[in-house]
Amino acid sequence: MKRLLLLPLFVILFSCFAGIAAGQTNEQKRDATREKLRQLLESAGEKADINTNFRQSSKQPYNFVGMMRDGMNFNHVDGLEIVISVTKDETIGIRVYPHYKGEYINVSKAKDPLTFAKKLLNFSDHNFLFWGLDDTGDTFAGYTFTLESGFPTDAIVIVLRSIRNTDGFVGELKPFIDGISSAPATTHKGF
Repeated sequence: MKRLLLLPLFVILFSCFAGIAAGQTNEQKRDATREKLRQLLESAGEKADINTNFRQSSKQPYNFVGMMRDGMNFNHVDGLEIVISVTKDETIGIRVYPHYKGEYINVSKAKDPLTFAKKLLNFSDHNFLFWGLDDTGDTFAGYTFTLESGFPTDAIVIVLRSIRNTDGFVGELKPFIDGISSAPATTHKGF
């Protein structure tokens, strides 16, 4: 009888330890992905068409932050804040926060928030990057990579090179942010 009681106890203990071991493995994978990303950002950030120094966030150790500004000749934004996250779900998320007139673009501060939000949805249909609002209402463009097929080195560089084009889309949002009555013609279809 004692042997029969020990078997379920053994199964329960084994399940607990297997779960702990799997958690450590996931964290080790996340750490390894972060290090690959760190190396990629150091080399890619130096390229003229990216020109961004990335640093590890002091608040979130799985985030890298950079400001794309110098040498980019933006027409509409002051700069583009880039946050790149290595998630627990084996993805890498890129979020690009445009800085306009010294601050984030917040839907609540837009002169025409409804049309502004509709334009963001339309951008998500037509743009390479998707558009959204974070929990505070700040606007971002983004891209998410899954790591199922390995670390996407070339694809990350392509997305980093595309980020500078966010400036033109902010130009299209300006009428709804500032309250100007007519929107400029869309020049970025298919991006």
